[in-house]
Amino acid sequence: MQIKDIPSGTSWACRFRTTTFVDAQGKPVQAQNLQLGQAHPGTPSEYVGIGVIQVRDLENQLVQLQCVESLQQFTVSFDDCWDVDTIEWQETADER
Repeated sequence: MQIKDIPSGTSWACRFRTTTFVDAQGKPVQAQNLQLGQAHPGTPSEYVGIGVIQVRDLENQLVQLQCVESLQQFTVSFDDCWDVDTIEWQETADER
């Protein structure tokens, strides 16, 4: 399945790659309230993850997704997404 062919109103996810700041274990990190001259806690690197597709921009071929591991949002091009598949939502004990 191609991202451009996903029907509206259904939940999908995909594997993706992006360049972002990561920690020593390769997990994405965000810096909050950095002061002028203060170093970012991460190192720029390629990150590969699985993300739930939130918004598609068909005109610019971009997708906004939320990484299931880090819960961070990323915007990536269609070309940097693969293994697109449907999501089966399940309730956890905490949600009942």
